[in-house]
Amino acid sequence: MAGTDIMTHSALILRPDPARTVIRPFSLEDPGPFVVKGHPRAERIIARVMSLDDDELRTELDRVVTSLSERHRDVEATLLRRFTEVEALTEEEEHLDRDRSLLIGAYFSEEYSFESAALFNPCILMHPDQSNLAEGTIRFAMSLRGIGEGHVSSVTFRCGTWAENGYVTVDPPSVTVVSPQIDSVDGEGDDAVTRVVFPGSQDPSETVLFPVTPSQHQGIEDLRMVRFVEDDGSVQYLGTYTAFSGSVARSELLRAHDFRSFEMRPLHGAAAAAKGMALFPRRIGGRYAMLSRQDNENIWLMYSDDLYTWDGGEKIVTPKWFWEFVQMGNCGSPIEIEEGWLLLTHGVGTVRNYCIGACLLDRDDPSKVIKRMKLPLVHPSPKERDGYVPNVVYSCGGLVHDRRLLLPYGVADSFTTFASVALDDLLAVMV
Repeated sequence: MAGTDIMTHSALILRPDPARTVIRPFSLEDPGPFVVKGHPRAERIIARVMSLDDDELRTELDRVVTSLSERHRDVEATLLRRFTEVEALTEEEEHLDRDRSLLIGAYFSEEYSFESAALFNPCILMHPDQSNLAEGTIRFAMSLRGIGEGHVSSVTFRCGTWAENGYVTVDPPSVTVVSPQIDSVDGEGDDAVTRVVFPGSQDPSETVLFPVTPSQHQGIEDLRMVRFVEDDGSVQYLGTYTAFSGSVARSELLRAHDFRSFEMRPLHGAAAAAKGMALFPRRIGGRYAMLSRQDNENIWLMYSDDLYTWDGGEKIVTPKWFWEFVQMGNCGSPIEIEEGWLLLTHGVGTVRNYCIGACLLDRDDPSKVIKRMKLPLVHPSPKERDGYVPNVVYSCGGLVHDRRLLLPYGVADSFTTFASVALDDLLAVMV
């Protein structure tokens, strides 16, 4: 693709790791024609466990616990918690000692490799803790989309540093991953607000948000996190993501209290039925502002007095250049800089090539596009185009510090890398 590459590309690559697993429920049912009324499959499995003698039971339980403990903490507590979810299926509760309960819990659990196939579509934020760093170095936090068995998407986290010389490092992820627990559910059905906690998580990389509600059954996709500052100066971390049930996709909102507790709730309104919503990091004119792509072609701007309801809006960025002719969308929440709002975009062109671009919006009226890139900022290069979905580069959010943009981006829906550019150089190529 013609044009000068103004980005400085990092050699750092984050690749999926099939050894990172989370323990999740393993649900077992009979196929429709083979359902035995009054005797479900789970009950039959429990009865088989009950038939084991003490030596057989102890041998298998020791094997399971030893294996799981190599990469999980509090294994017995996890298995007992799973047992309490299925114990009603047996009529022999009075005969169940701790060991037998643990083994039953193990039969109804599974290890899920949440990033065995892909680790991509990152979003990056300034970490709230900037202590004990070398001068000119900042600490960041980032989310990534992992894909595992069955093409199910989850959200995983990493932390790292960005040095004054441009060097990017990402902390090695913990070998331990903590299973989420549903702390509470307010409401019913599609309107329920779900709070999940990760007790015992000691590092952000140990926290993995995998689907826990029916709307997320097939995945939690493309989290766009933002540090949202209210008019009174209070700060909260919010993120929009796509919940995919397997048949229906909708936008939901994540509120992160820290890396150990999260609240997830659906968004409402016509725009919430589409993907790719991104919240501005503050109110504009006293109202919340959101970008969306509800027509699957253009970037829209919406305002709302209610953080959870989004309707209407207006098209503000439409396909103009050859690499955008098929579709446009945001690559994360707008970033406020001295000149206005820096909006990272994606464009789809020939042969479904996804490229990353940028435009500048007016600070007071972001419906006004001041200027935009004529050529992509990042495009699928011969070195970075092959993978699960070829010819795609994509990001869910960049970070600006000291007049420089750090852009993590996914390649071919497979892995993640980084690039950076001086804001002055970026703005200079916009027209």
